Amino acid sequence: MVPLNWYILLSAAIFAIGVFGFLSRRNVIIMFMSIELMLNAVNISLISFSQYIQDLRGQILAFFIIAVAAAEAAIGLAIVIALFRNKATAHVDEVHEMQG
Repeated sequence: MVPLNWYILLSAAIFAIGVFGFLSRRNVIIMFMSIELMLNAVNISLISFSQYIQDLRGQILAFFIIAVAAAEAAIGLAIVIALFRNKATAHVDEVHEMQG
């Protein structure tokens, strides 16, 4: 059986990659992919802790996170398509529509 700390290290590494991708890239699609990486890292840690303490609450919460991530991806894709139709760009720095 794989020790718990290996799962936590994997989760931390994936989360760090997601944070780095979100902060370093200015493309909206890559930012959404980085958010998905961070959510999946949280799912890995929830499921590993749930398995370690023999409780299903972490796995149920991970299931809800997957549902929220699917909704976020659908709404995010709709926003990116609308943005690309209006501005023909997917870079955050070039969009000034939402400034007050």
